[in-house]
Amino acid sequence: MSKNNRNHDGAFKARIALEAIKEEKTIAQLGSEYGVHPNQIGQWKKHLLEELPSLFSDKRKKSDKEGEDLKDELYKQIGQLKVENEWLKKKSLLLVSRKNGL
Repeated sequence: MSKNNRNHDGAFKARIALEAIKEEKTIAQLGSEYGVHPNQIGQWKKHLLEELPSLFSDKRKKSDKEGEDLKDELYKQIGQLKVENEWLKKKSLLLVSRKNGL
């Protein structure tokens, strides 16, 4: 006996779950049309309905975190550039003093 496990991509699952939410066809009709068990479609529909509110509320939190990460990276780069700038100033002063001393 072999199991027929198939992996469906997210777009396929979303499309079927959205059709199930619209309720233009029964879940059994969708299952036979797409070759997916009706229980699976019910799970996808339930998951979509649970996750839908977070799509809009988490967006701001995610963008705030990305902004903080970017700011941290920029401060790190500024610090590195300051160190390099100070090093170059010291080296250029040494070169100028050697050139004037010779």
